[in-house]
Amino acid sequence: MRSRSAVLETAILGLLNSAPLHGYELRKRLNLLLGSFRAFSYGTLYPALKSLVTRGLIEATEPELPVPAVRPTRSGSRASARQASKAPLTGRRGRIVYRLTPEGKEHLQTVLASSGPAAWEDESFDVRFAFFAQTDAETRIRILEGRRTRLTERLEAVRESAARTRERLDEYTLELQRHGLEQVEREVRWLDGLITTERDRALGRDRDHNPGAPGAPAQRNKERG
Repeated sequence: MRSRSAVLETAILGLLNSAPLHGYELRKRLNLLLGSFRAFSYGTLYPALKSLVTRGLIEATEPELPVPAVRPTRSGSRASARQASKAPLTGRRGRIVYRLTPEGKEHLQTVLASSGPAAWEDESFDVRFAFFAQTDAETRIRILEGRRTRLTERLEAVRESAARTRERLDEYTLELQRHGLEQVEREVRWLDGLITTERDRALGRDRDHNPGAPGAPAQRNKERG
C-alpha cells in the first residue's frame, strides 16, 4: 500500500531530521510518537530504510569495531600475525546508524510544505501533525482547515445515515454509532481550537513585523497617549 509506505517514510525522515538514529531507537521513537505505528514491525521498518538508502535520502553507517589486542609471542612477529588472523571477534555487532542526507533534507522539506488532501486523510494526518514544529505556519493552518472540512463532511454524512437507519438498528449498534459521532465532534472542536491558536500567532507575528499596522502594540500605545 503506497500511501502507508509514504507515511512511514515521512515519519522516518522527520525523526532523522532531529538526530541520527539506529534502527532499534528509530522504531522505539516511532512507536512512542505515532500511535498508529504501534503495529509496525522490523519487517516493515527495514525495507523502508533500505528503500530510503537506495534513493539516497538517508545513509547507513556501521560503527567500526575495535581490533582485538594480540599478545606478542616468543616465536616472533609471524606467529603474532597468525594468532591475530585466528583471533575471534568478540562483542556484539555495532548497530547501524541512519542519518539524513542533503537530498533527504530537501525531500522532507518538500513533503512538509505540501498541504493537499493527502495531508488531511486519516492515514497521514497524525504524521504530518507530529512534525508541525518543522512546518511553516501557513501550511499548518491549511492542513488543519482541510482536516476540519473533511471531518465536518464525514460528520454530516454519518448524521444523515443515522437519521435514516435509526429505527432499524438495535440499541448496541445505536450506541456504537453515537460513540463514533462524539469522537468526530471532539476532533472537530479540537481542530477549531488549534486553528484559532495558529491564526492568533500569525496575527501576532504580523503585528511584530509591522508595528504601524492597526492593532499593533505601538499603535495602541500611541492611541492611549
